[in-house]
Order: sequence, then structure tokens, then C-alpha cells
Amino acid sequence: MDHAAILALYDRDMREGAQPDGPDARVERTGGVVRQVSSDQGWNGVVWSDLDAAGADAAIAEQIAYFTALGREFEWKVYGHDLPVDLGKRLRAAGFTPLPEETLMIGEVADLTLDADPPEGIRLLPVTERAGVDLVADVHEKAFGTDSSRLRHQLLARLTDDPDSVVAVVALAGDIPVSAARMEMVPGTRFAGLWGGGTLEEWRGRGIYRALVAHRARAAVDRGYRYLQVDALSASRPVLERLGFQALTTTTPYVYVP
Repeated sequence: MDHAAILALYDRDMREGAQPDGPDARVERTGGVVRQVSSDQGWNGVVWSDLDAAGADAAIAEQIAYFTALGREFEWKVYGHDLPVDLGKRLRAAGFTPLPEETLMIGEVADLTLDADPPEGIRLLPVTERAGVDLVADVHEKAFGTDSSRLRHQLLARLTDDPDSVVAVVALAGDIPVSAARMEMVPGTRFAGLWGGGTLEEWRGRGIYRALVAHRARAAVDRGYRYLQVDALSASRPVLERLGFQALTTTTPYVYVP
């Protein structure tokens, strides 16, 4: 895998050329910044920037003023290769709070191990309607300890208005949801993103997460996507590496609350 070439392709297609991630969102390009603007229930933030040391602070102030006028909390995703090199420090000085660093991992689907089946007693349920979305959201809340109202709104909207852009799945032990995940696809690009892979604590370490990655990877192959992308936390990275994913760079979300 040519890391530099794939990272450049990712930046071009998924960041600089970003598309809205839902029917109630729009992407705006202003100066050296690409941002998504959405409703209160959607994701708001900066997905790409091309800044230098001389203009970075003014660009940061402009985004703060813009989203504050809308009354929106927003996120600035900073990648390890973004410039200026002290962008994260500048964001913190402007009032942003960094969340845990993640690793951008990419897998070429032709090279991935896709034969990981669910462990015994676990079945995978494709999510296509509201009842399934509720299961995904419930697992998300229990696995990550965070509110899932935004996820519930976004996933249901995509399944309703653009069902070909998302694949969601729940792992069930009997009738009990124990893990859930989704894949978001961007038409016109070679990338599909794996998101939200969460497993209840007492069910971790049994191969369920690995099976959910393989399930979504097979779906990506069926739809003609070449690469899978994951923003991986430290617990997920070893599993992804065993499946054939490689680390390209880091990404850190910086959050600003007006």
C-alpha cells in the first residue's frame, strides 16, 4: 500500500471534496476551510483546512463566529499531517477541547481477511427501519456511555432518504442486542467508512467486533468500493491490523461549545 498516495486521495475525496453526511446537512467551502453545517441533531464541523501560520488564527476565529451565530456546537477534525503544525495548540488557545486521539486506518478490500464469522450464539441482524435503529442506538449508549439521540436521528434519516448510502447491523445474543455498527458510503469515491462499532463490555473479546468489520467489508466489496476507512481507538486498532488495515495518520476531534 502506497501510504502517501492513499492519504492524498483520502484528503482530496473525503475531506476537501466532502459531501454532506445526511439529508439535513450541507457542505460549505470558504477560504481555506471546508465545513459541514447541519441541524442541531446533525454533525457540525470542519472536515478539511488548508491554512498557514499567518492566517490560521483568523480562520479559527471566523469558524467560531460562524457556528456561534447559528447556536451550534461544532468539531474541528485535525489530522496528524495538517498545517500549520501547531494547529491543535491554536485551537486549544481559542477555547476548543480535544477529545481522545484516534488513528486513521485504511484497508484495501481486496487484501482484507473477510472470513470472520460471528461467534457461536451470535447472529447478525441487518438494520433497515426504526426498530433496528433503536437497537443500534441503545447498544451505542450502553457501549460508549454517551447520548445516542444524534445517532438515532442521523441513521434513521439516511435509511429513509438515502438507504443506499448506509449499511447498519446489530449483533444479537438470542434477542439481546450486544453489539452494533454501521458503514457509510460516499458515492463517486473509492472509500466507505466504518463507524460506531461498539460492543457491550461483558461481550467483548469474543470476536463480535471482528465479525462486524468483516460483514461490512463484504458489503463494501459488493458495492464496488476499494478502500475501507476507520477512525480507530486504541482498543480497535489491533483487531483491524489483524484483518489487514494499516495506519496512515492520526486524527483528533477538537470540540467548541458556544
